[in-house]
Amino acid sequence: MLTVWGRRTSSNVQVVMWCIAELGLEVRRHDVGHRYGGNDTPEFLAMNPNGLVPVLKDGDDAPLFESAVITRYLASRYGEAPFWPADLSERAQIDKWGEWAKLNIWQNFSGPVFWQIVRVPEAERDQRAIGAAVRALKPKLDIAEARIAEHGFLAGPNFTLADMQFGYMLYRYFDLPIERPPHPAIERYYAALTERPAFREHVMVSYEELRAN
Repeated sequence: MLTVWGRRTSSNVQVVMWCIAELGLEVRRHDVGHRYGGNDTPEFLAMNPNGLVPVLKDGDDAPLFESAVITRYLASRYGEAPFWPADLSERAQIDKWGEWAKLNIWQNFSGPVFWQIVRVPEAERDQRAIGAAVRALKPKLDIAEARIAEHGFLAGPNFTLADMQFGYMLYRYFDLPIERPPHPAIERYYAALTERPAFREHVMVSYEELRAN
């Protein structure tokens, strides 16, 4: 039995839970972090000294933290091709695009755009900086647009782990009240993701509890 520590409104928890659901695995999840607390206890810090979520424990194995590591572990232990091929060269191509998405898309969206809108009171928001961040994100999204338009998915013709590292930010990206440049292939791709039950359950989660008071 898998156990996950982390609140469902955490994007990093969401990608882990999405992966678990896509793989059809049983899991118990505990709300930890943010308003739920519990991530500063000795027991939690023994699992992750950073005090961050998510943390995964698979049976009696040692706990894992860092969402990208967790999803690669789950895919390696429980997944199969084409989602996560056994062939190292094929797997590396998927891993390449997954890392690219996390470093180039999520990191340039989460802090500069999402958090500035959701966690900063409206009267204090720097709309100019938010607009500049959205514009700075466009060239990276253009790369994903070209990939998806050509191949159907980020790493190739099949849904893979790379699509999780890219796709889990799209719910918030398309939900926020921002002016988005047109990316028709990504828009179709996102619409298809919203038809996946695991995506709807674990990624399309209200983030109202994260808003600034």
